[in-house]
Amino acid sequence: MVNLVAAQKPLIHGLMKMAGIRPYTIEIESGTTMSFWVPSETISKPKKKEAKPQIIAKPTKPVVVLVHGFAGEGIVTWQFQVGALTKKYSVYIPDLLFFGGSETDKTERSPRFQAECLVTALRKLGVEKCIVVGFSYGGMVAFKMAEMYPELVQAMVISGSILAMTDSISATSLQELGFSSSSELLLPNSVKGLKALLSIAAYKKLWFPDRLHKDFLEVMFTNRKERGELLEGLVVSNKDINIPNFPQTTRRWHNV
Repeated sequence: MVNLVAAQKPLIHGLMKMAGIRPYTIEIESGTTMSFWVPSETISKPKKKEAKPQIIAKPTKPVVVLVHGFAGEGIVTWQFQVGALTKKYSVYIPDLLFFGGSETDKTERSPRFQAECLVTALRKLGVEKCIVVGFSYGGMVAFKMAEMYPELVQAMVISGSILAMTDSISATSLQELGFSSSSELLLPNSVKGLKALLSIAAYKKLWFPDRLHKDFLEVMFTNRKERGELLEGLVVSNKDINIPNFPQTTRRWHNV
């Protein structure tokens, strides 16, 4: 039986190309690669289908980097924002490690490591300054980027996220939501679990047939072992938390 979510991907990819961005994979270091969607004018269009595009130019407009959350890869999360943003901005959409086509053979799983890899990739792509938009898990990565690389990150927009997941916040939040662990919430293995996650993550209640939920689970929740390790790498001790003084302009949005 055809997976309906997988079947929609070529259509989404075609629409993204029409909006002015194209896929590109960049090597961070040996054993670590990140998948991106980048402005079409910054990479070549190979004549041969199997040839890899090359970086040919730096972005010509202000750069916006859209960082996805835990429930879906980059282009699925941000597909509805791309068309509006590409009119005024050079848009970059990464897949964080263990999402989409991004992977590493390193054992590090912290948001700091995600931020380091993302910044290395952006610099290789010719990005010198940017505005970072982070949703949920991507917001934590965005905060780390801003803290560690203030010369790169000019401003942040954060939605549905916090600075860091301390052990007390983690325990309290899970208890309030009725889940026993972060993995139970963020790595659902059933239609019921996915519906619960989406009901928490979405501003408005979404209705999809169970068949579509099942197909979404199959396509979007790969690398379950590594993503479970990412969740473990999120939680820090209360005594180890450090609140930086961000020089960047920051905007936070909350679901209400």
